Amino acid sequence: MQTINRFLYGPTPEERIRAWQAKLRAESRQLDREMRQLDLATNQVRQTIKRLVSKGDVKSARILAKEVVRSNRQKDRLSVSKARLGSIGIQLTQQMAMLKVTGSLQKSTEIMKLSNALVKLPQISQTMREMSMEMTKVGILDEMLQDTLDMEEDEELEEEADAEVDKVLFELTDGKLGEAGKVGTGLPTSQTLEEEETEQNMEKYRQQLNALLS
Repeated sequence: MQTINRFLYGPTPEERIRAWQAKLRAESRQLDREMRQLDLATNQVRQTIKRLVSKGDVKSARILAKEVVRSNRQKDRLSVSKARLGSIGIQLTQQMAMLKVTGSLQKSTEIMKLSNALVKLPQISQTMREMSMEMTKVGILDEMLQDTLDMEEDEELEEEADAEVDKVLFELTDGKLGEAGKVGTGLPTSQTLEEEETEQNMEKYRQQLNALLS
């Protein structure tokens, strides 16, 4: 009979909640992996920045320092998104408890708010959109997610870039550059082969970071 009911009416509310929680845990693990990859790539860039500064090439160091700023912001977004996934999981656990008392799932403005924030993150946007459709069908959500991307990030980055880049350089050079004062473009070097190698390394690390940030 249970098999027939599942065929006719689909999964039970309890099964739906367990399936959603499993998806949330999977997405959370994926965000953990991305943050670890981001840390590895950023650490490589930080070491390159130190080498560039030691050679007097502060101009190139500033270029990579801006990538570190972008990386830090991306990691913050991933970390906040992971916390939001966990919050939805807690809300679903509460739904399971209420289900045993009332016999039905309840509308949740908190899940709606969290889902609206998470759908903006490309890494989990599709999963959250699919889950929201399922939750709307069973009455937890009463409207579709707002598929609106935050386009203010680049503008904010430009406004705060100099201060944040200087902070990165200050930290990586033990206060020799950055917050201590305005930084010049660096000292010229006559070692052409070394310059070419540095440029290649810069481009490699920038591509690695951009792939993780896209």
